[in-house]
Amino acid sequence: MGKIIAIANQKGGVGKTTTTVNLAASLGVLEKKILLIDADPQANASSGLGIDVEQVEIGSYQLLEHAVLAKDAIQTTSSPNVDIIPAHIDLVAIEIELVDKENRESMLKQAIEGLADDYDYILIDCAPSLGLLTLNALTAADSVIIPIQCEYFALEGLGKLLNTIKSIQKIHNPELDIEGLLLTMYDSRLRLSNQVVEEVKKHFDEMVFKTIIQRNVRLGEAPSYGESIISYDASSKGANNYLSLAQEIIEKNTVSSHGESN
Repeated sequence: MGKIIAIANQKGGVGKTTTTVNLAASLGVLEKKILLIDADPQANASSGLGIDVEQVEIGSYQLLEHAVLAKDAIQTTSSPNVDIIPAHIDLVAIEIELVDKENRESMLKQAIEGLADDYDYILIDCAPSLGLLTLNALTAADSVIIPIQCEYFALEGLGKLLNTIKSIQKIHNPELDIEGLLLTMYDSRLRLSNQVVEEVKKHFDEMVFKTIIQRNVRLGEAPSYGESIISYDASSKGANNYLSLAQEIIEKNTVSSHGESN
């Protein structure tokens, strides 16, 4: 059975969607079957995988409304082994529409029940907020990846996110784990970048991924072509970083599933 991983941080611009898209593509290239769920009204993960978001008629909005079956919302992408449930700007309205619903935090979890049997990993790209959409993603997920950019205010807001995760573990999803903290936008020439890496590792130690995502021009260019970094420039530093992250996640989950079965 596949693992559901949310990629979340309420701060914008930390490399969240970049990570979701390129991790999905990297896992796909490593022959894992992937479903990406775009739960961000900006729909950048959808357009980053070549989906024309204006044309999306069935996507995560209809899924959260329980208006369609999950399998009817799935589209294939040009990225090998990667399917997507795309987003549309309509998704902005969902928070208001769900507010009076019973079990409103569990709408996504209920909607994707059973889908994990068809995939190795389901990745959920969260909105840059701690609203109802992110709450739904974290309630549905087995674990969460938190991207942190190597910049001045990196750790600001992290406490808030970790508290949200704690309360979700307490109330909605006791099984939720932290898959890892991912350092992004690293520039080895900057003293600040190195200080942030040291500080995050000092505070969070084992929770930090060994892979660090470096600043890379090609990574920034790829989405405008509707491509992942893997198909846009497989030899770039960005592609190598995300393949290394995918490898790390596969190894980590192979070890833990073997550990459980012993």
